[in-house]
Amino acid sequence: MSKQSREKRRKSPLWAKIVLTLGVMLMVVGGSTFAVAKVAESKVKDAIPDHQLVVDPTATAEKHVDIKGAKNILLASLDTRPSWSKTHKASHTDSIILLHITADHKRAYMLSIPRDLLVDIPKYDNGKYKNNEHQDKINAAFTFGSLGLDGDAAITHGMTLLTKTIKQKFGITPDAMAVVNYDGFKDILAQIKKVCMYVDENVTSIHVGRTKSGKPAVPFTTTAAGTNPRPNYVDGEKVIPNTYKIGNRCFNPIEALDFARQRDFLKPLNDGDYGRQRHQQQLLKAIMKTTVSQGLNSPAKLPGLLTAVGKAMTVFQEGIPLTDWAFGMKGLNPDNIITLKTNAGKFHAVESAPGVGSAEGLDADSVAMFEAAKKDALESFVLTHPDFVPKG
Repeated sequence: MSKQSREKRRKSPLWAKIVLTLGVMLMVVGGSTFAVAKVAESKVKDAIPDHQLVVDPTATAEKHVDIKGAKNILLASLDTRPSWSKTHKASHTDSIILLHITADHKRAYMLSIPRDLLVDIPKYDNGKYKNNEHQDKINAAFTFGSLGLDGDAAITHGMTLLTKTIKQKFGITPDAMAVVNYDGFKDILAQIKKVCMYVDENVTSIHVGRTKSGKPAVPFTTTAAGTNPRPNYVDGEKVIPNTYKIGNRCFNPIEALDFARQRDFLKPLNDGDYGRQRHQQQLLKAIMKTTVSQGLNSPAKLPGLLTAVGKAMTVFQEGIPLTDWAFGMKGLNPDNIITLKTNAGKFHAVESAPGVGSAEGLDADSVAMFEAAKKDALESFVLTHPDFVPKG
């Protein structure tokens, strides 16, 4: 694959691929141990089957264990469904979030890894493509792990190389991982019906709008790469975009997905991808709180929600059964999940190799933040860096 083709960005980046759902699953089952106890383990496994990264064949098989100590969960979404033979399009990770859970399992932190972060991607052979270690953006790690493969094989090898890249960069080995697809995620929001949260900046949608007569229409057109939005006209009249104003607001599923997709018109902060990352984190927390408050984690309703979650994502439990996650995380409350900013919410440009494109690094404080996650010391880090916690 040429550097030029790697540099092409996705068409219309879809927020719906954002990897909220493993966090939702964790909160749903962790916050309702009684409900999980009432659901047969076989049904849980049927709803959310386990996958394994490519590992040493001598690794131990899955067995019931007590979940102890700090845990790190890697959440990743894709800009395209892996299907190389059908589309010959490489899949990049559209969003990467590290969910760090403290050793006492009472608090969690969400850290977004900038998708344009410049890293060394390790050597890897997936059987169809041999990747030599090289420098690139971190969102390309999944690409080089999955090239030439389709479906589950592409997801498994792509996630394996992404995990290796993160371990090499940060010294953090995730304890579980999940990859999310768009269509399944819509099912989860359909069950939740609405989420409420604080809108911290004025957001104008480039994807959802209406004509003066009220007919749904796309308010902006973009390039094939999803950039340079321009007003769209229907029958000579400009389409009116959805807008989300600063303040408390309840979103229906379409609005919630749309709100967290946006990065082009965010006022007054104009913070682009970083604004979108923050809104993704906000929505994750809102969904987890809504799930619990609506009783969707009750014994009667949990199976349906788990089925929706299972359709939305590929989960790598890495030897720890979901039921053990449930009992181990029963003390985690969504109010105790803290979102953190990376690079103070600003693009931290660095020089990159030809063909890589515009890339960024981490400022000193962000390096310290990931080091604190590695050492389970984020509580102390936040006390000395209160500006890393978004307001609102």
